[in-house]
This record gives sequence, C-alpha cells and structure tokens, in this order.
Amino acid sequence: MFMPPCSTKDRSSSAPSPQNLTLSQMNDHAKKAINKPARLRAPSSAPGEIRASSVPSADLQSHSVVRTGYPTPISVMVGLSLGEQNFIKGGIAQDLRTDGRKRLAYRPIFVETGVIPQASGSARVKLGATDVIASVKAELGKPNPSHPDKGKVSIYVDCSPTAEPTFEGRGGDELSTELSSALQRCLLGGKSGAGAGIDLSSLSIVEGKVCWDLYIDGLVVSSDGNVLDALGAAIKAALSNTVIPKVQVAANASSDEQPEVDVSDEEFLQFDTSAVPVIITLTKVGKHYIVDATTEEESQMSSAVSVSINRQGRICGLTKRGGAGLDPSVILDMISVAKHVSEQLINKLDSEIAAAEACDEETEMDS
Repeated sequence: MFMPPCSTKDRSSSAPSPQNLTLSQMNDHAKKAINKPARLRAPSSAPGEIRASSVPSADLQSHSVVRTGYPTPISVMVGLSLGEQNFIKGGIAQDLRTDGRKRLAYRPIFVETGVIPQASGSARVKLGATDVIASVKAELGKPNPSHPDKGKVSIYVDCSPTAEPTFEGRGGDELSTELSSALQRCLLGGKSGAGAGIDLSSLSIVEGKVCWDLYIDGLVVSSDGNVLDALGAAIKAALSNTVIPKVQVAANASSDEQPEVDVSDEEFLQFDTSAVPVIITLTKVGKHYIVDATTEEESQMSSAVSVSINRQGRICGLTKRGGAGLDPSVILDMISVAKHVSEQLINKLDSEIAAAEACDEETEMDS
C-alpha cells in the first residue's frame, strides 16, 4: 500500500527533504536496505511498488548534495486518448507493460564501438527504439588551479531534430542542456569532484602544468524514452573504447617553466572504466515505478529519479525530474532497487561491449 506523504508539520519535525542527503549517507542506507530488504519493503510488495521505509529519520543529516536535475520535465508530445492512458497505467499496476515487460525489465540493448574513427573512442547504443552515439576526444590541456592534480572532462549532448518532433528549435536546445547537466551530475560528482564516476586524477600528467582534457559528445539519433540511461551506457562504452597516447615529459624542465611533452604516435594506454557507473532511471507512474520507460510511459509519469551506480555498488550521483515530490524514505527504497537493477545492466552492457570490441578486432584483422 502506498503511504501518503507526511504533513507539513511532520516533515519539519522528523524527516528532512531529499536535498538533505549526502552521497555517503545514501550509500550507507542503500547498503543496509540490501542487507535487510524487509526494512524497506514488506515481503508481499510487488517489484516496483512504492512503499514507505522504516529507516529512522534521525539518520538523515543536513548536508545538501542531492540536486534536482531536469528543472522542468522533458516535454513529450504523445497524443494518447484517456483509454490509452488508463491502459498504460493499469498495465504497470498489474506488472505487465504494453510491450510485455515487467516493471523492472529493460528493452533489448545493442552496442557498437569504434563508430567514429577520428575520435579517441566512440560507441553507439540502441535501447529499444532509442538510438544514441557517444564520442570521446582527448587533448592536452592545463589543469584548473583549484584542482591541479586532476584532468578535466566536459560533456555535451546534441539532440537531432529528426529524433523527435519536439527536438526542433528551442525544444531540442533545452533538452540538450538538461541532458548535459544531468550527465555531469551523474558521472562527474560535485564541484569538488567527490563521488565522480570518472577518475579525474588519472588524467593528470604533470601536476598543475599538464593534463588530459576529455571532450565527451553525445548525439540523440532517435528517441523512444529513457534517453539519459542510453547516453550513460553509450558514454561508458565509448570510454572503454578510448585509447590515450602515452606521454613522455622532458626531465630538464624547471618547476617554474611549462614542461615539454612528447606525445607518442605508436604507444597508447587503455582508459580504465572499472569505476565508470551506469545510470538507472526509476520513473514513477501512479503508485509504482518502472525502469527503461518508453516515451508513452514517460508521458504518464509524475516524477523520475536517476541514480548512477558503478560495479562496486557505489552511488556516484543522483538527479530528479518531474514536479511531484518524493518522501526521503521512498528515495532510499528506489536507490536500493536501482542498485539491484544496476548489477544486471552492468553485466549485460559489459557483455555487449566485449562482443562489439571482439567484432572490431576481427574487422581490423580482415582488412
């Protein structure tokens, strides 16, 4: 049964808002939730059903790190009749979606790597009818003075006008900005770099002098929902395909001078993606939440929470969209479910990436 939200008086006296959870606290609570699932969901609850948590509100301290990405919901111009809307909601309530999936099941995923030869790494991911491409370009740069021992990563997303009618004009520009910001939060952590899924310190060459700058570009070719998760998977696949030239630093340079570096044309280093997370978006429709929502399902949502989780089970970032609020206990419940789902997605994605890279090697040998 869905527990109604606390009154204004109860909220101020017991549980703080979701903006008052730290990443470390979310990891701790989610770890407890997995070890003791009965505390979060009664044994009789169906997968994807939202229930209240018994996690004590006193454990939620006040340090704001949970950001609300997507300040406005993604506009989906879906012309559904009232009967079709009820059919979608009723199917989700019955754990049988319109395409035959259960609430926590993904559509078939397809991965192709090395799709852009000029890039340092690239990949194409198809998630059902959602089709995205990600590319990585590595260039030498200078570290930020505030983080002299780290490299830099920039993420930008472009939405093709042919992918969705709403992507034409300002609609596509606004969505591009929202997706770029959400990916920054989910993959790069806070301003300090804490919790980042991409190890920025591995991009440092000479502290305070030289580093690698990674420019990650995403393109939405076709959209049928769950674009953020698909882009996250494409970026992970593109990074696994990324090779960075080996750099030799001149030994005779003084500490005050800009060091001379020699970039190799023959020796390359494989980018380490062991800690790069996947993004799991849980979309709330009625009293239940689903993963990998289609465009039609997204048109019926009240809110959605996206959690980035790596293979070690660590939460790297969290973002929320949609106007409806969520109780902190519900968010903790959703995080524990996202952790469970992430294991399956990571295994499937790694398998697809390995198959794609093996196919690339065979193609190179044949040529």
